[in-house]
Amino acid sequence: IEGVTNVVLDQRRAAELALRHLVQLGHRKIAFMRGESHSSDADERWECQMTVARELKLEVPAELTVQIQLWASTPEMGFGPVNELVNRGADFTALVCYNDVSAFGAIRALVDHGLRVPEDVSVVGFDDIQGAAYHNPSLTTIRQPLQQMGVVAARILLQRIRGQATFPDAVPILPELVIRESTCPPGPGRARGKRN
Repeated sequence: IEGVTNVVLDQRRAAELALRHLVQLGHRKIAFMRGESHSSDADERWECQMTVARELKLEVPAELTVQIQLWASTPEMGFGPVNELVNRGADFTALVCYNDVSAFGAIRALVDHGLRVPEDVSVVGFDDIQGAAYHNPSLTTIRQPLQQMGVVAARILLQRIRGQATFPDAVPILPELVIRESTCPPGPGRARGKRN
């Protein structure tokens, strides 16, 4: 909206943090879960991930991508797509999920197929919701600093009301990578996607 300043997460930086973490661990076969387009940031997040993947020279074949189909924000949103991914025999050692809730469902699907997280498949979420630290395994994720975003938005609003400053259309806020138990280096001879 013209004249409105948006406080937004730097999606490109988020993609760099997640993918560089996996690449530095040694992952090259990374699967991706794309958010449903009804979500306000799904398309931008996807485009940034694909841009960074190209920069890191990661191949992202169609068989390593899945699309969330559910509108409900429950673990089921990640369960179905990852079931599909494993059932098609995709060869991957890591999975980047659309958000933490979908990551919980993804982990359940992987476990149901006899795969261990992170020993067989490393999983990265997005948001750092409260339950991420208490999930088993605890979830490696991209933290959206929501409190900081709220403070920045309030400060901008007050300054605009007072006519103290002008601001751009968007003020990007940097995300943070929170490394927990759901990622580790891929091991030689480890199961990839389907259980051997």
